[in-house]
Amino acid sequence: MTTVDLPLLPLGRGTDLNSERGVECPGDLPSASDPDLVARALAAKEALGDRVFVLGHHYQRDEVIQFADVTGDSFKLARDAAGRPDAEYIVFCGVHFMAESADILTSPDQQVILPDLAAGCSMADMARLTQVEMAWAAMTEAGVAESVVPVTYMNSSADIKAFCGRNGGVVCTSSNAEVALEWAFAQKPDAKVLFLPDQHLGRNTAVLKMGLTLDDCVVWDPHRPNGGLTPEELRDATMILWKGHCSVHGRFTAEVVDELRATIPDVQILVHPECAHEVVLKADLVGSTEFIITTIEAAPAGSSWAIGTELNLVKRLAAAHPDKRITFLDKTVCYCSTMNRIDLPHFVWAMESLVAGQVVNRIEVDPETEKWALVALERMLALPGKTHKD
Repeated sequence: MTTVDLPLLPLGRGTDLNSERGVECPGDLPSASDPDLVARALAAKEALGDRVFVLGHHYQRDEVIQFADVTGDSFKLARDAAGRPDAEYIVFCGVHFMAESADILTSPDQQVILPDLAAGCSMADMARLTQVEMAWAAMTEAGVAESVVPVTYMNSSADIKAFCGRNGGVVCTSSNAEVALEWAFAQKPDAKVLFLPDQHLGRNTAVLKMGLTLDDCVVWDPHRPNGGLTPEELRDATMILWKGHCSVHGRFTAEVVDELRATIPDVQILVHPECAHEVVLKADLVGSTEFIITTIEAAPAGSSWAIGTELNLVKRLAAAHPDKRITFLDKTVCYCSTMNRIDLPHFVWAMESLVAGQVVNRIEVDPETEKWALVALERMLALPGKTHKD
């Protein structure tokens, strides 16, 4: 992560939170200081025309998101790509698992490009397929696997989604996690849920939305023998939470919430459910990225907000709503370092390569993985009631 210690001040009110970093780019990339980058990006996009469709995740830096045809959360963007079957190239300005989802949902004739292959997701990387298969084997040996329904957050690799598809499970987003858990518990009379890779979303949904207790939840640590759990603990648990977390949302603390409430009159705390349980308990409102955006858009002028999510989005919201006092919920300015790898030099390189007839950094999910990942995604799409947003 890229971090800078700063006092707790509202964004856009006397504090410049821009943190630029030098990036060494692979291949024939233009320098980040090249004054012609914007013009080159515009020229490449114009030359490609309708052949290219550019997706920009909410957490992207402004220098890149200005070129996006659509912006949104990861699953929305993947579905937007599927809705543009005539676009030969899908340039996904996000991270690796998002580009995988776009490849799964788009046609074989479309090619998904990630401008920097190093743009991964630390949370998704915390659940590797070999680790999950070892956990499943241990649960089988403990005699509980037949009762377990795996539920994976959208922020996971394609092979983890495929694991869930093969084993009767489902994908969820932060918006529909409650409905996904309700579906999972309805699959078997004695159902347990293995929720991965984000323990916080699983715990917050189970306890705050579904009435379970913290005692109903155990944490499977893939770096400990048998997950650090006894067979008895597995048998007694209702929720088996994978020990994973978001490196950005995991930084927010209850102490900072208390400090902000003491210093900013009538501040409202608005956080993402990937935050730790103790932070969510102290928040006024909890919801997905889209929920955070729509809440701020609908908020009255003069209201004060402290937002616990990725800094690029918080800065963008502060700039778009100068009539509201918007504060970042951390003393330390922290960008998602992997998301920020998609910078303007990488974007220009990818786009100009397409203009030259060279497809770089294509993301392809193998057919067997795609088949079972799609099963898990389609189960999610069949869930009633909730929208499917991150």
